[in-house]
Amino acid sequence: MTTRPLKWRKSTFSTQGNCVELADLGDSIAVRDSKLGDNSPRLTFTRQELAAWVKGAKAGEFDDLA
Repeated sequence: MTTRPLKWRKSTFSTQGNCVELADLGDSIAVRDSKLGDNSPRLTFTRQELAAWVKGAKAGEFDDLA
C-alpha cells in the first residue's frame, strides 16, 4: 500500500510562517504547526469537530485568545 503525501494548507493571513496548517485525510482533518513542518506533531479532528470550531471562531468565541 502506498501513502500519498498530504497537501498541507495554511491561511493567507499567516505572517512569517507562524501559523497552523491543515490537511485533508478523507474522513478527518490533520492540523500541524507550520514552523515545524514535517517534524510537527499532528492533531486529528473529525470534520464535525473542525466545523464546530470554525463556527465558534467566526462567532468571535476565541477572539480574546488572539
